[in-house]
Amino acid sequence: MLYILNNAGNVISFFLFLSPGPTILKIVKAKSVMEFNSDPYVATVLNCAVWIFYGMPFVHPDSLLVITINGFGLAIELFYVSIFFIYSDWNKRRKIIIALIIEAIFMAILIFVTLTFLHGSKDRSMLIGIVAIVFNVIMYTAPLTVMKTVITTKSVKYMPFYLSLSNFANGIVWSAYALLKFDPYILIPNGLGSLSGLVQLILFAAFYRTTNWNEDEKEVELSASKSDV
Repeated sequence: MLYILNNAGNVISFFLFLSPGPTILKIVKAKSVMEFNSDPYVATVLNCAVWIFYGMPFVHPDSLLVITINGFGLAIELFYVSIFFIYSDWNKRRKIIIALIIEAIFMAILIFVTLTFLHGSKDRSMLIGIVAIVFNVIMYTAPLTVMKTVITTKSVKYMPFYLSLSNFANGIVWSAYALLKFDPYILIPNGLGSLSGLVQLILFAAFYRTTNWNEDEKEVELSASKSDV
């Protein structure tokens, strides 16, 4: 059962990283980020980096799957962030730059402290595991800014459905895996992740009918025409 859940979790995580694809295509087509928010993608960059470090042999041995799935995630999330950077105005670009610099500095400090002051995989796994929990929670709660917009505007146009669905499914599978294995490092963030995904899906169902989907194509055309001027 653990083997099945582990492989299912990695497959779902793979699709979780790919789920923002339709949003990214819409941004590229419009040549504008419109009202889409980069926060979830910037947060996921740091989350993947922490988990890659956690999976290193000198931190937590025998964690090749952790490295591979999060290595793929880091690459794809950096691509998403670069798209947001290209098609954002200067204020949004500055916010992305500052966030990435802070994340890079944090990772450098974390690596230095772990390798310098902690000896043995047990102590290193505990520290990085706790840090990974914190940033997994940040990744899952990053869409809260989008949820606020949904409630205010009564529109789910800028809350990517497939990302919400993938977050929910990913959280459920890894929570089940953690319960069977009694692993709090996996259970806590993914339990919160499944709850966050559920709330997003409820909001999507609640405000789907009040969303003016017809404005979507007009806005894309308007953004594209502005970029050509």
